[in-house]
Amino acid sequence: MSKRSNLKGIIAAVDRHKSPIWEAPSQEFPPSVRLDFEGLTRFEILRDQYQHWGVHFKNAIAVSPSNPAYPPHSGEIVIMGAPKSGFLELTFDRPVEFVVGYVTSSRLTAMSAYNGCGETIARNQLSAANLANSNSSVQPNHPLSVRAPDIQRVTFYAFDGELVVDDISFGY
Repeated sequence: MSKRSNLKGIIAAVDRHKSPIWEAPSQEFPPSVRLDFEGLTRFEILRDQYQHWGVHFKNAIAVSPSNPAYPPHSGEIVIMGAPKSGFLELTFDRPVEFVVGYVTSSRLTAMSAYNGCGETIARNQLSAANLANSNSSVQPNHPLSVRAPDIQRVTFYAFDGELVVDDISFGY
């Protein structure tokens, strides 16, 4: 049985020794990857920790929320937009077809996908803020997703607010 067939629900971990956890020829990728962020340390700035999975982060920091309004979807660690509040970005080494993240936000949050030319090709948003214990119609950790061919970059943006994202998945 090939390694690829065993990777259906693969979880991507941070490898502190910079060697790929999933070893395959460079042109072969798993069908989907889920980042759970538990291998990160609190207040670690995300950039290239998951580069061997083909994804890079901008304006993201790992936190263990002390505010119960921002519960993690799983585990203890989530990522938050910082230092610029309410915004985070992912870029992909090769195009993906979908991206999903579990979002909790103090404001309406939009998720946009862009192609290699920087054009918006897909967009989705929360209908309202969704902090825990806020009487919102949207539950915390609401899955927000985009799907389109040729996604090269994705942004999450909470308009004048704070957001955390957990358990991001993407696939080819």
